[in-house]
Amino acid sequence: MSKYFYNPVVGIDVSADFSMVAILAPNGDIYKKPFKVKHDVDGFNHLLKEIKKVEKEFNMKTPTFMESTGVYHLSLFHFLSKNELEVFIINPLITNSNKNKDIRKVKNDKKDAINIAKLGKFDDIKAYSSFDISIFALKSLCRDYYKLVDTRSVYKKKLSADLRIIFPGYSAVFSDITGITSINILKSYQTPESILKASKDDIISLLGASFRKGMDWCKKTYNKLIKAAENAKTIGIHLPSFSIKISGVISIIDSLNEQINILLAQIKAMVKGDELPKNFKNNIKLLKSIPGVGFLTAVTLMAEIGDFNNFIKPKQLVAYFGLDPAVNESGKFKSDKEKMSKRGTRFGRRALYAVALASVRTKRDGQATNKVLLDYYQDNLKGKKKKVALVAIMHKLVNYLFAVLREQKPYEQRAPKIHQQMYLRNKQAA
Repeated sequence: MSKYFYNPVVGIDVSADFSMVAILAPNGDIYKKPFKVKHDVDGFNHLLKEIKKVEKEFNMKTPTFMESTGVYHLSLFHFLSKNELEVFIINPLITNSNKNKDIRKVKNDKKDAINIAKLGKFDDIKAYSSFDISIFALKSLCRDYYKLVDTRSVYKKKLSADLRIIFPGYSAVFSDITGITSINILKSYQTPESILKASKDDIISLLGASFRKGMDWCKKTYNKLIKAAENAKTIGIHLPSFSIKISGVISIIDSLNEQINILLAQIKAMVKGDELPKNFKNNIKLLKSIPGVGFLTAVTLMAEIGDFNNFIKPKQLVAYFGLDPAVNESGKFKSDKEKMSKRGTRFGRRALYAVALASVRTKRDGQATNKVLLDYYQDNLKGKKKKVALVAIMHKLVNYLFAVLREQKPYEQRAPKIHQQMYLRNKQAA
C-alpha cells in the first residue's frame, strides 16, 4: 500500500504541448473532473493554484505523480518542484502495465491521468522525486555525443562504399580511409585519374603533412597509391557524380568531427567546473578507478545513473541497465533461451559493453586489463557464445560499480578466493 493512501493525489498525463490533470480526494473519489493544462505560464500557474486549493481544503500535502515522457515532463516537474510541491516521476513501463485493467479497451488522456493518480495513491510503486538540471544537461550532451558518433559511422561506411565503386583498391593503401592522411588526399584528389595526373611532390607533401613517418614511408605509400589508381582506372566506374558524392561525404564527416569535438570539450568543461554536484563528480572519479573505465565512459555511466541513492540493491542497477533476463513462461512452457530485457538505458548499456570489451583485453605489454575478469570471461567461453560471456562480464561490472559507489572507495582488484574470505569474516563479525 502507498504511503499516500489517505492523501489527496494528483495524476498528470503529460503531452508535448499540454497535460491532462486528474485529482483524487482522500477517499479515492475523483475530486474534480479531469482538466487540460497548457504548457505555458498561465497553464502552469493555473495547475499550481488548483493543487494549493486542494491542500488548503483537506489540510494535507497533495503529492503529484507524472509519467516520464522524454523531455516533455521536465519543465512542468521543475516548475512544481520549485514551488515546493511533492512531485514524483513514474517509469512509463509501470504505467503501461497498469493501463486498461478494464475489460474494455479504453485509451484517452483523461483515463490515463486518473490511472496515474490511482497508481500514486493506492500502489507502492517506485517513483523518483529528485532531479538535478545540471546532471540532466550532462546526460543530454553525452547522448548527443554518441548519436553524432553513430551518424559519423554511417557516413564513414558510405565513403568506403563509394570508393569501392570509383576507386577500388584505395582501402588497401591506407589502414584507415577516414584517417587524417587519407582524408587530406581525398579532399584534393577524388578520382584515380586526378591522382595519376597530380605531381608526385604534391602527393608526397600531403602524405607527410599529417604524420611524421619519414620520407621512406611517404614514397612507399605513394607507389601503392599510384598502383591502386592505375588498377582502378581499368576496373573502376568513372562517373563525375561519384567524385561529387565523395567530396560531399567528406564535408559531412568533417562537420560531424567538429561537432563531436565541441561536445566533448563541453562535457570536459562541465565535469571540471562547479556546475555539477561535488558527490556526483567524486563518483565519476571512483568509476574511473575501475580498469577499462575511461573518462567519457565514467561520465556516461554516472549521467545515466543520476542519483545513486535511488538504487538499494545491485539487482536494481542491473535492471536499470536492461541486463536482467526477459522471462518467457506460459503454463508448462518455459523458454530455454534467456535474453536480456533491454528495457533500461541503452546508452548506459552501450558504455558498459565498451568497458566489458576493454576488461577482457590485454595491454601492449601482454598484461591483462583486469585479470580477474579475463579469467572469468575465458571460463565462461567454454561451451558458451562470446556475447553470452560478455553479458556475464557486464553483470560483474555492475556489481563493481555498485560496490564502489556504495562504499565510496576506489576499486580494488581482488581474486575470488579473497572475496570469499572477506565475506566469511564479515558474516562472522555480524
